[in-house]
Amino acid sequence: MTTAPRPRRRRDTPPPRTGGGEAEVLRGFLDYLRDSVAAKVAGAREPEVRAAGVPSGTNLLGLLNHLTYVERSLFLGERVDDWPATFHAAPEDGVAEVVARYREAVAEANGVLDTCADLGARVPRPHPEESAPSARWALTHMIEETGRHAGHADILRELIDGSTGR
Repeated sequence: MTTAPRPRRRRDTPPPRTGGGEAEVLRGFLDYLRDSVAAKVAGAREPEVRAAGVPSGTNLLGLLNHLTYVERSLFLGERVDDWPATFHAAPEDGVAEVVARYREAVAEANGVLDTCADLGARVPRPHPEESAPSARWALTHMIEETGRHAGHADILRELIDGSTGR
């Protein structure tokens, strides 16, 4: 009698214990979530990574593609005309390309955040006349957005190959 292979279970990584400053805590949690969601996608296989795991059509690669657009819009001021389209990676983009593009967007966003000494100040924009949220609001929103989609990614990855954990 053969038994089914056991799902891969990674050990959960606890949230960071950052310093007491507000910016350090917010950025620590955001980077923790960013790393978690990128890791969920990085080890996934094609074509399952593109397969819709739920009736809405949400798929693992599309989630990370979407988060790339959110990072670039929120912190870099890039315009997005069609948000629903961001949930789908281009057919020619594989896992490695989408993960690399996400990590690049995160690095650029962190570069912008490095210039924000006051969390109450507006996030810089390429065109100063454009409205921008405060750094505090942007960080809080990005934590919420990334955390929500990290939860989706956990479920979708488990459906693909049984992999769990952060």
